[in-house]
Amino acid sequence: MLITDARKVALTSYSAWANYLGLVSLIAPELIYLIWGIDTNPRVWWSMGVFLILAGTVGRFISQPGSSWAWRAVKVTVAAAVLLVWAASAFAMCDRPAKREAAPVAAGIAADSAFLAVGVPYVGKWEGLRLDAYIDRIASPPVWTVCYGETKGITGGMSFSKQQCDDMLARELLSYRSRLHVAFTDDTKSLRLPVNRDVAYTSLAYNAGVSAISKSTAVRRLNAGDIAGGCEAIAWWNRAGNRVIRGLVNRRTEDVALCMIGVPT
Repeated sequence: MLITDARKVALTSYSAWANYLGLVSLIAPELIYLIWGIDTNPRVWWSMGVFLILAGTVGRFISQPGSSWAWRAVKVTVAAAVLLVWAASAFAMCDRPAKREAAPVAAGIAADSAFLAVGVPYVGKWEGLRLDAYIDRIASPPVWTVCYGETKGITGGMSFSKQQCDDMLARELLSYRSRLHVAFTDDTKSLRLPVNRDVAYTSLAYNAGVSAISKSTAVRRLNAGDIAGGCEAIAWWNRAGNRVIRGLVNRRTEDVALCMIGVPT
């Protein structure tokens, strides 16, 4: 049963407005990415949501003023100011200018063999190795899978050696690397993409998709010369199904560490 003054509470109470704004903070980053393809900093939105939830909880225990239109206007103004400040912070984290310069690196893209010597064991460790074909029931629809997640032409009863699995992964990584490199400027490929950073970005694309990563803040920052900022933005890709996954947090943390090798701190 609704309380007798439900409409008044919905329009004027601290706790209700905190909940409204908290909901906006959860939806906003998803809408921004869906509409404009921009991945803002999730930590900003998450901190705003936590703050608003706490404010709403505290607001339940505070005597609240009347419902005059003047008071409502004040609350709307404050609410808008809070959202604008946090939104500005989130967007500012997208394409900020470089804060520090990276040490020079060898010009040009490394040979495939050098890339794979680092990339295959690194990505393979996170993907996990299964030598016998199995049904991946998490996929939609479920699909026969083997090795490090290979699905092309796989059927039940197939088995492979580790070397065969490594060769499959190598082919896939080179394909992802080649397609991701299209998103990098010539300067990035010549000056900012040593093997370790190349592997970190390719690992991210292999896990999250070339199309999404090509448009990401991580790539934009690297192309702008902000190497440390680009590496930092890799850590934002830690969600699956719109929630943070601990395994992805761990993987992104190691991706960032790999990306940052050679960057002054």
